[in-house]
Amino acid sequence: MPPLARAQVWMLAAVALGVPLSAWGALYPGNTWLQVGPVALGLPLAWRTLRRSPISNLSAGCMTAFVLLHLLAARWSYSFVPYEDWLGDGISAALAFERNMFDRLVHFAFGVLAMPPMIELGVRYWSLTRRMALAFGVMFVLAVGGLYEIFEWSLTLALAPEDAGAYNGEQGDMFDAQKDMALAGLGALLALPLVRRAGWWKGIPR
Repeated sequence: MPPLARAQVWMLAAVALGVPLSAWGALYPGNTWLQVGPVALGLPLAWRTLRRSPISNLSAGCMTAFVLLHLLAARWSYSFVPYEDWLGDGISAALAFERNMFDRLVHFAFGVLAMPPMIELGVRYWSLTRRMALAFGVMFVLAVGGLYEIFEWSLTLALAPEDAGAYNGEQGDMFDAQKDMALAGLGALLALPLVRRAGWWKGIPR
């Protein structure tokens, strides 16, 4: 197997460092490990997969950015990320937010950041045309978004009610799952023209 690109070694190191930092002093430790644990277990698999099936630094960087964003949100169980303490409480008033919106940001970011790696994998390894890969990227985001919401719901059935509410992060919104999926899909659609205009996808080796 070829050696891993130096930049991608640093990306994996950043994720490895982010795992204990996310769990340290977590607001809901039990819930946090449900979110952080899979990342820790996936690191060796990511190392081996990136060596066996190389991808560009751009695609690897998109995946790393999303995982780090997820680890940041998991530290506060998503619903309690204190972004107003960081940016000032005027942002919620200006945008008429009535809830903590960081989870919405992460779902939208997933839609945007999943597109480059999914398009690259489709063209490079799965014999898709570039047009098919663009469509596949959008369908991947929508499918994973739906499956995650089903998984989240099924998992909380086994949790105590107070833990379920903290893990789910619906914050009293009965349409939370639908809005999360819609934002992920919107992110994917908005990423399409960016990917095409950048010209990056035309240079993906086949």
